[in-house]
Parts: sequence; C-alpha cells; structure tokens
Amino acid sequence: MKKLATLLLITCIGFSSCEKVINLDLDNTSPKLVIEGNIYNQPGPYIVKVTRTVGFDEANNYPAVSGATVVIDNNHGIKDTLSETTPGMYLTSKINGIPGYTYSLSVTVDKTTYTASSTMPAAIGIDSIFFEKFIIGNFDMVSIKFQDHADILNYYRIVEYYNGKREPDFYTISDDVYDGRVITYSIFATEDNDFLFNTGDEIAIRLESIDKGVYDYFRTAAENSIDSQSSTPANPLSNISNGALGYFSASAFTSKSIVY
Repeated sequence: MKKLATLLLITCIGFSSCEKVINLDLDNTSPKLVIEGNIYNQPGPYIVKVTRTVGFDEANNYPAVSGATVVIDNNHGIKDTLSETTPGMYLTSKINGIPGYTYSLSVTVDKTTYTASSTMPAAIGIDSIFFEKFIIGNFDMVSIKFQDHADILNYYRIVEYYNGKREPDFYTISDDVYDGRVITYSIFATEDNDFLFNTGDEIAIRLESIDKGVYDYFRTAAENSIDSQSSTPANPLSNISNGALGYFSASAFTSKSIVY
C-alpha cells in the first residue's frame, strides 16, 4: 500500500520521512549478515531475526541463518541467551524492556561477532487521535497530537494499523526544530480505498520513541527509497558493528485507535 502524502503540522507545514520497503543495495560481493532486533516497553518475549543477503540478480528472499549465538544484556546485570525457535528467529526468555535502560546485542556467526546497543527512551503519550479534512481535495486524514518533551533530543517512528493490519509504511520525526512543542501528525487513507476512509474502518497509530542510532537507520532507509528512482541507493545507516546490515532497537511506544 502506498500513501498519498504525509504532513507534519505544528503552526506551519513541515516534513517527515516515509518508507514502504527497506531496500538494500546488493551486488555480487560476498553475502552480508542482516540482523533485525526489537525490544519494547511491553512484556516479551522479543525476537532477533538473522538472515543473509543474496546477489542483486537473485530472488529477494534472504536465507535464514541458523546456529548463531545471540545474547542480549542490559546495564543492570541481566543477560539473556536467546533460543532459536525457527530457522533464523531467536527468542528472549528473561530480558524486559524498561525505559532508561541500555540494551546490548551480540550475534556470533562463523566465529565473527556483531554488536549493537540501544537505549530505550521514555514513552510519549498520544494526547488525541481524530479525523480531519485535507486543505485541498476531498481527502480525510487521521491525525494524532502529542506533546514533545522540552530540552531533550527526541526521535520518533510512527506506524499505522489499518483495520488491524500493520501498514508497511513508517514515518520518522526528529524534534530538532520542534523541541517542546505540540506536534500534530497526519496520515491519509490508503490507496486501496481511493484515499478515502470507509465507515467502520478502524485506524490505530503507534508512536514509538527511539534513540538516535535507530532514527538514523530508518531516516536513511526512507531517503534511500526516495532517491532510488534516480540512483542506486546506499544501504541504511546500521547501528550494528562489523559491517552487518539491519538494526537493533530498544523503543517505548504508546498507541491510540479511532473508528471512522
């Protein structure tokens, strides 16, 4: 699904980043490891996914990596060795996501260790969610309003659920020019419904607070997608060491839903 547009409205119109699918710049060099891990401020277990890239002329189906040693620990003495539940999928058993904690990830494959760390910010509450008309045309938008915390660098990722299904797009915001202000963020209906909401549609918006390393990953993923029509995109800026692709994120989120 594609979005028609995205608006970041405060007292004026600003800009945000959106991305449908994270495209990796693949060539015929040696395959690279791809690591995707998330910890949330919600009860686990959490998943770390480990795969490998393939050449650009091969099917875009990354093979799972089995037999990796995957460990997550935090800065409060908890260490969790993950279990592989299905090929390439590693599951936590005792780590918990707590705002303010820093989490470190270690993935060892073929005697090479890849590391990353992420600090979970405080969750930011959504004050309200509502529908409104776009200023041009007969288009409805679903909007959320939230208060940015002043004097703190805040980074956000916004995810939409349409009738219970998570949309592939995401949106990123940095508060570098909006520090301490009330932010209103608006998203159009999906192209599948001619950009119009239908009576009974349920829209849920999840507001994730992320750290700068995770923000940089998704921000560059979005920029690469925008540029990919005219040039070969570079890979998103990973926060994982040793040349691995992907990201490791400890994020806190809140959500609200509304029925049209």
